[in-house]
Amino acid sequence: MNFEEILPCLKAGEKVIRGNWGGAELYVKLVPAETLDGETMNPYFVINVRGEGYTMFTPTVCDLLAEDWKIVE
Repeated sequence: MNFEEILPCLKAGEKVIRGNWGGAELYVKLVPAETLDGETMNPYFVINVRGEGYTMFTPTVCDLLAEDWKIVE
């Protein structure tokens, strides 16, 4: 799948990953908008990395153009 196809899955709460990532990356997910200290916090992506937990994720141009995205069960 490409990023345009996987984005609706992310918005629906699915976890996704690139097929050629063979390392510690477990999945990417979208954190929906929420409120923090009374202010609106915009949605953002996080990636879960084995042994490290979550960190912010910003897709690169390579990620946006890739055709190997897949849903993680």
